Amino acid sequence: MRVIIFGLLLSIVILNWLWPLPLPLAVKVLVAVCVIVASQYQFWSRLSSGSVFAPEFPKPLIILFNWAVGTVLFLTLLQLALDCGVLVIALVTWQPVHIGAEARIAVGGVAALLAATGVVNALRVPPVRDEIVVIRGLSPLFDGYRLLQLSDLHITRLFSAKWAARVVARANAAGADLIVVTGDFIDGSVDMRRADIAPLARLRAPDGVLAAPGNHEYFFDYADWMRHLSALGFDVLENQHRIITRGTASLVIAGVTDRSAHRHGHTVPDLDAALDGSPRDAPVVLLDHQPGDAPAAAARGVALQLSGHTHGGMILGLDRLVARGNNGFVSGRYEVAGMTLYVSNGTGLWPGFALRLGVPSEMTRFHLRAG
Repeated sequence: MRVIIFGLLLSIVILNWLWPLPLPLAVKVLVAVCVIVASQYQFWSRLSSGSVFAPEFPKPLIILFNWAVGTVLFLTLLQLALDCGVLVIALVTWQPVHIGAEARIAVGGVAALLAATGVVNALRVPPVRDEIVVIRGLSPLFDGYRLLQLSDLHITRLFSAKWAARVVARANAAGADLIVVTGDFIDGSVDMRRADIAPLARLRAPDGVLAAPGNHEYFFDYADWMRHLSALGFDVLENQHRIITRGTASLVIAGVTDRSAHRHGHTVPDLDAALDGSPRDAPVVLLDHQPGDAPAAAARGVALQLSGHTHGGMILGLDRLVARGNNGFVSGRYEVAGMTLYVSNGTGLWPGFALRLGVPSEMTRFHLRAG
């Protein structure tokens, strides 16, 4: 299926857009080769590191690949739209189908510009987004409690040490009482990412830094990563909870493993185990990388679930497809049977498709209110 899809994309771009352009044959052949090379980005990534999730190229080359892949995808869609529009006009006017070189050049330019904008949006250090959440049963002693969520950092050669350091500086400046990370810290092994992830050790909040694992941690040496994250100062909740106190009042922060854990021979998510021994009258904030199990968490009495994984769909329109694979949850805030679910668009992005259009990255500061 993948071969068929790529074949269709390449035939539209090379045969239907490039070949009719009034360019020398040598230029057409060169551009066609570049399009084919770009379309195999994941193959080159696997050659570079053994995994499609960790392209071990210089950062400028990764940026170029993402721009090229984005250009090919947008060009395919725009060329199809142009073909359909011209065909309709030809049928209505009963004239031969004709697409001028100017229209093809314009389509190519728009595609390249959209891809460049998408890559720039993906690479930025996101601003802090504020959300107010009313929590049933929250003690007045916790009213105004600030919790900062980071998610889907995907520390790689694309989102490297310099980017991570800027994220840490902005997160620490947010003045949160607690920082949480809802999975997908990295792409790559500990040896690959040791230097790039090092700045995350400087994350600081009065009540600490808690986390839950994401599915990408399982793609590499999961146990090795859990040890390394712990050494960096992260308290990773693997079906566990921690209790935050203010005087006699308590707030439970629970975390579960990722839904994909069973495919890698690791412990599956277990919310009952995560909440075992927690105070019955204390509200629960759940860290669960994937949002799909939110109804089960709501049924268990969780007050607020924080998730990521979807990257918000990355591009408007594509988010509807991503939602279908995540029980309808893709970006932002949802009310699920009395529980608030928040799905982060992600702080970073998987470097295999690093484009954002209309779906900005974020770090999210939650202001908890007693209700």
